Amino acid sequence: MRADLSPLIAATAQWLTRAYPASGGALASALCEVQARQAVTVAAWLRYPTVMDAALVGMAGPGGSARLDWISGAEADEEAWRSWVDEVVASWAASLLIDQELAGLAVAALDGGDHTTGIPMEFRRLVAPDASDRQAAALLRHPDLLAPVAELHRAQLLDLLGPGQALIA
Repeated sequence: MRADLSPLIAATAQWLTRAYPASGGALASALCEVQARQAVTVAAWLRYPTVMDAALVGMAGPGGSARLDWISGAEADEEAWRSWVDEVVASWAASLLIDQELAGLAVAALDGGDHTTGIPMEFRRLVAPDASDRQAAALLRHPDLLAPVAELHRAQLLDLLGPGQALIA
């Protein structure tokens, strides 16, 4: 059984791409969105590793973007999708976007989990971005710009991915 985290993933990726938009035209926007979505997907699957975890966040809701908007200086509005933004997932995704080695560890940690069982997964634009990916997502991958968001919950992510940690419940 697959857990549906798609509303949380879509909203959190949208928040990231609005707070740190693409540099360029339509192709750059698409490349930036793919990178954000891959980072958020990995972060969400790590944060909610089981079907039960995903079901619980689906019922309770992830919390919204208010604190992230304040920290990043993003323009806050009353759009309903913002209530589906998950602060921890956004922070973890930001950490993955600015640290390629950490992104590789995070993707490897997903192997055999509820979300990836029997499904081929590829996160190339997250773990091995090429020059066009980096150029399109210059703001989204800028360590200084993302640091305030990444640092919110980075320690939890490092603890989760640290040596000897059980990643999949």
